[in-house]
Amino acid sequence: MRTHQNTFANLALLAKVLATLLVAILAVSYSSSLYAADTFKGQKLYANNCAVCHGPNGQSRLPGAPNFNRGESILKPDFTLLAAIRAGKNAMPAFQGILSDRDIMDVIAYVRTLN
Repeated sequence: MRTHQNTFANLALLAKVLATLLVAILAVSYSSSLYAADTFKGQKLYANNCAVCHGPNGQSRLPGAPNFNRGESILKPDFTLLAAIRAGKNAMPAFQGILSDRDIMDVIAYVRTLN
């Protein structure tokens, strides 16, 4: 009975080690797609897609649109903002399929410079 318990324990440990290695391999393989956000590109995208409602300097022009130069809404985590921009809300259209995730992250990085 004790031998079976040791075998199961060893198999469980081996499974954990293999899972950890798999996660590490996946992390390394995807790390090449990591990048620093490009605020210059974000500024151009913002001017073309966002400034009409949110203002060229982040001061909103529409009621209910966040005023970025006062820091409204930009204190949320990047992925929360990414999801909101993808999906749209109220008068803001969904940008999924219009802007890539990388483009949206560039816009978010630029917007964070406005306050």
